[in-house]
Order: sequence, then structure tokens, then C-alpha cells
Amino acid sequence: MENVIKPIILFFCLLLFLSIVVVPTFAEESALPKTQMEIDLHNTAVVITDPQNDFLSSEGVAWELVKESVKENDTIENLEKLLKIANKNNIKTFISPHYYFPYDQNWIFGGPVEKLMHDTNMYLLKDPLKIEGFNGSGADFLDQYKPYIDNEKSIIISPHKIYGPESNDLVLQLRKHGISKVILAGMSANLCVESHMRELIENGFEVVIVFDATAGASIDGLDGYKAALVNFKMIANAVWSTDKVLEKIKKMN
Repeated sequence: MENVIKPIILFFCLLLFLSIVVVPTFAEESALPKTQMEIDLHNTAVVITDPQNDFLSSEGVAWELVKESVKENDTIENLEKLLKIANKNNIKTFISPHYYFPYDQNWIFGGPVEKLMHDTNMYLLKDPLKIEGFNGSGADFLDQYKPYIDNEKSIIISPHKIYGPESNDLVLQLRKHGISKVILAGMSANLCVESHMRELIENGFEVVIVFDATAGASIDGLDGYKAALVNFKMIANAVWSTDKVLEKIKKMN
């Protein structure tokens, strides 16, 4: 019996080691084939999902679930860096927000995180045709991002309703603006960011994931960020740090 138990213990110790040491570096190092992707000012856009208070403010309803991942990645600061450099270099920025209205609360089925969002009134607004109650709400953008979002260089997409952009006009707007390459970041890693990545890839866009300008929730031992890193590396055309994106944009000038 002892001969059976020891290999099992060693196996689980190895899994624990990999989850602590290997996964966080996996975004930058991989034995997968190298891909070539370059960005330029003419056909590249920055796409940010859900840069909103309910995820990124300490007062947000989801903050307790994501705060450790946000702090570890410097997500708030890195998102601001992306918005700032895009604004400075006239790179179009597309914001894909998440809003719910009272009639969305009456949906009769949904997944566990979807249900959690409804139960906590996440991103909830009173009316799709009125701005009343938006400013400072959980659905509003983080204050430090507003100077980069509220201007003629940014395009605010209609809201996505679950995770991906299938329910909004992101793909249409990208196509109409001549965009074929996307620098993708935002919240949250294994939900809206990953879903946007998959849909954009399926629609023929080249996609760079900015792995430290996102973060994920930890719920009941489930780490959304670590789960997303694997799929980012296997699916995206490139997985870069914020600093690498900034370096590449600066070289375009």
C-alpha cells in the first residue's frame, strides 16, 4: 500500500509546484511554435473589456474576488499605461463594456458566474436610454481612465451581455474602421477577455493578449487568471507584457 501512496503524493506535489512556479511564467515562455506578429498605427487598435468600477474599484461588488490578481499584475496601472500610449499615438481604442438593465435581471437561466453577476447587481443600470445613475456607479469607468476614454479617439461599443462580443457591435466597428490587429486587455481574464479573444480570432483578426493588463477571480480554489494564461498562450497570436507593448508602439513612430 505504501508503494502506491508515495507516487500519488509525489504526483500531487509536482502539480502544486507547477501551479506555483511554472504557470505564472508560462505567458512569456513556451515550447509552442513561435509566431510572428507586428503591429502598426494604421490597422491596429487597443480593445479593453470592462474597465469598470465593479471589477477595478475597491468599492466594486467583485473587488474581493479579483483584488489579489489585480494587485499582483498591477492591472489598474497597466491598463492606464495602454490607454495613455494609445491616446498619445492616435491609436483607436475600443471599449467593450458590460451593462445590465432591469429586464436582464429577469432571465430564467444562466451559468454560475452569470448568476453571481445578477445576484450582486453587477453593472446594473436603471434604463438603456437614460444616463441617470451612471456616474460613479459600478457600471461606470474607473475615474483615472476617463480622460482616455471620453474623447474622440475612443469608441465605446454597445454592451456585451455575458462574456463575448457576439452580442455587441465590436467586430462591426473594428471592420468599419479598417482594423485587422487587436491589442486586447481588460477584465476579467478567463471570462470576457478570453471570450473576446476567441471570437476575434474566429473572425480573422490577429490578437495580442496583454497578460499583465488583465486579472481573474479566485473562487472556491478556482483561479481564473491561471486558467486563462494557458488558453492565451495556445490561441492568441502573441502574448506580451504591457512593457513590451509600450516598447513596440514607441518604435512605430
